[in-house]
Amino acid sequence: MEFGEFLAKLRKEKGYYQKEVAAYLNVTVATISNYEKGVHAPDLDTLIKLADFYDVSTDYLLQRTKYKASIRVLNKRLSADYTVGDLVNATLELDRHNLHALLDYYELLRLRNSIDRVK
Repeated sequence: MEFGEFLAKLRKEKGYYQKEVAAYLNVTVATISNYEKGVHAPDLDTLIKLADFYDVSTDYLLQRTKYKASIRVLNKRLSADYTVGDLVNATLELDRHNLHALLDYYELLRLRNSIDRVK
């Protein structure tokens, strides 16, 4: 999917009008329309603002990943010592054996969580 089409789809999924996006970016509705039609592409600063507005990553906006989480989510504190990003990075550093053990534990936690919700 072309960038502009993707941008329009995301805007509609989030329930925004072009005028709301334009107001946030301090540009005209015509500019947003041109982005969505593929006539123009946003510059880097505008791309970052769009990612912040939609609360997604710039990589998601550029369709480099299906992972939507924004930098705000990655920086979210899970405890005094860990953020979501810390856990992602730690997971990526695990060897194959420990990664499989973590995934098994994750499945166990999901199951336990679903059982707790039923109670």
